[in-house]
Amino acid sequence: MTRQDNFIYLTFALILLLLGTSLAQQFFEGSVQRLVQSATIVTLLVAVWGVDSKDFVLRKTFIFPIAILVFSVFGALLDNSGFDKLYLLLLLSFFISSALRTAKQVMFTGDIDGNKILGAICLYLLMGLIWAVLYTLIQLSFANSFTNINNSNEWYTLFPDFIYFSFVTITTLGFGDISPLLPISRFLVYFEAIVGQFYLAILVASLVGSHMSNFGANHTQSKNMSSKKSTKKT
Repeated sequence: MTRQDNFIYLTFALILLLLGTSLAQQFFEGSVQRLVQSATIVTLLVAVWGVDSKDFVLRKTFIFPIAILVFSVFGALLDNSGFDKLYLLLLLSFFISSALRTAKQVMFTGDIDGNKILGAICLYLLMGLIWAVLYTLIQLSFANSFTNINNSNEWYTLFPDFIYFSFVTITTLGFGDISPLLPISRFLVYFEAIVGQFYLAILVASLVGSHMSNFGANHTQSKNMSSKKSTKKT
């Protein structure tokens, strides 16, 4: 990602990933769920790595369906070969690298503006997805790590439930329909809740506060300039 990026693309891709995963789980079987998740993850990949004001890769429409097909076939091969954990580790690496790139731009470049506040929201969503992948890996590695989770060995049928659980946890809603049983899963759950609360309390509040301070300073400067012009006229 570059400084010219607009986080609206990443926001759209993340919402599409979450919505597409939910719709696929609601209305389709496992194979379609994998295809939908592959399509939305490719969309996310394009948004994170391919946004450029001069050459936006989505304009090359023939690349997009090919990328979806290749990504889906690659995922199917890994799953059928017993390498679903490797697939999830690759997905985890992608989400983490995307979050780091987003955090770098949000926190360490330039003045605070509306686009950066939108980037902070994207980072929050990426954090939820990172923990969802971790929960899926834990469930696949240690059966019965969570209550009210099916014993499926297919990651793409577990992932939507853990997306839901992850965002319930990071926002500390705590409905209680899914809960951790093993020490490692309990650690991940309470650690996510801690990180989520500190993120909202510190980072987002600081971004909004800085944005309002900059807005106030600019408004005061404009008002002073107007006053000076009025004084010169008189």
